[in-house]
Amino acid sequence: MSSVEMLDRVGSPSSTGSSKRTMSPGDVLNRDLQMSVGDGAAYGVMIGVGETFLQAFVLAIGMGEVFAALIAAVPQLIGSLLQVVSPMAVRRLRSHKWWVVGCAGAQGLCFLPLMLAAMVGTISQTAVMAVASVYWATSLATGPAWNTWQGTIIPRHIRAKFFARRARLCQITTLVGFLIGGIALQYGKSSGNEVPVFAILFATALVCRMVSTGCLALQSEPFPIPPEMRFLSLSEQWHRFSRGSSGRLLTFAVGMQVGVFIAGPFFVPYMLKELNFKYHHYALLIGASYLAKFVTLPWWGRLAHVTGAHRLLWIGAVGLIPLAGGWCVSSNYVWLLGLQLVAGAAWAAYELALVLLFFETIPEGERTSLLTLYNVANSVALAVGSLIGAVILNGLGISATSYLWVFGASTFFRGLTLVLLRRIPKTSVESAEVPMRPLSIRSSGESLDAPVLSGLPDQALQ
Repeated sequence: MSSVEMLDRVGSPSSTGSSKRTMSPGDVLNRDLQMSVGDGAAYGVMIGVGETFLQAFVLAIGMGEVFAALIAAVPQLIGSLLQVVSPMAVRRLRSHKWWVVGCAGAQGLCFLPLMLAAMVGTISQTAVMAVASVYWATSLATGPAWNTWQGTIIPRHIRAKFFARRARLCQITTLVGFLIGGIALQYGKSSGNEVPVFAILFATALVCRMVSTGCLALQSEPFPIPPEMRFLSLSEQWHRFSRGSSGRLLTFAVGMQVGVFIAGPFFVPYMLKELNFKYHHYALLIGASYLAKFVTLPWWGRLAHVTGAHRLLWIGAVGLIPLAGGWCVSSNYVWLLGLQLVAGAAWAAYELALVLLFFETIPEGERTSLLTLYNVANSVALAVGSLIGAVILNGLGISATSYLWVFGASTFFRGLTLVLLRRIPKTSVESAEVPMRPLSIRSSGESLDAPVLSGLPDQALQ
């Protein structure tokens, strides 16, 4: 769906040729809506052609399967520690918008050294880890501030409808991006130019993030620091995180991430190195989960409205548990394709329920601070899970059988989180009125994960 079509359904676009001083409130809103759509669409392409293929890139230049797995998790941990300055930076700048714009531009520039590395065919492990860490720091730092800012410029009465349609457009551009990337890489590999193709993909990602940054800069900011905004101290954040219904929800989400990432970073090296899948086969597997997620999300939303988000969380969590173990059943491509479709549906239910419950249990004025701490805890969970998987893989020796043990361990640990899920009280959430961009999606090889929730106030995106 084009931005014009989207805007036709939430408000008729007006001319934006006049300066900001002479624009009516309706003109400003329509420009903000158009720029938000442009930001999301360009960001989605960046994820599809850039971030999704970082693991494949380090494998292509010979860095090894374990390092390729760790590059998917360790930089997120380092980046989450760097992004704890986000609330302080917003306070110093006295602007959510310009913090988001600056971080978005810096994130896009991270593709420049990767593009140059692909052109020369080499980069050190330290350098690629540093670049990926800055990439994740700037990505995570934009999330809470972005949602707080967007909540001040998108009217509540059109918020749910607008962000739902914007999210679908973002998901489509992400899907198109990594399908094109997979086909391009397969063509490059068949012609003996596999690594140089990565340079083209990273250059495209750089351009798209710069377009996204420009769209962000052109949006308004009527309330740089909303009057209800609270900057929690670290002790206050921890108090909120560790107690009450929100604390139980956060603890469960972090626990599930540990289980997920025991296997998550290892699916890509398993597919490309052990099963020797071609790039377009890999892209189709990822695309299958993404398509299932896209198709089932509206249905899960209707179910949440009828039965509540708590029950939907149970459906999603139970659906996630056997997914990694399913890879132990067979390596047949048709079987894995079907498994990916189930994975996409399960992740859609899980992410939607988690987001709805987050918005129910976390006060709006505290989200920027509290979700910054959540991002840190979540990234620690990713690193812990990845290290457990790496220990199992290295301990058994790298082989197809060793990967299956990793996948089995992931399913076992996911199952243990049901104990934490039982502690979460039921809520009255029945609406998908969620001001977020569910496109902060991350490729684990099993599905496009978003429990990173950098899309939360922020963001599932992505």
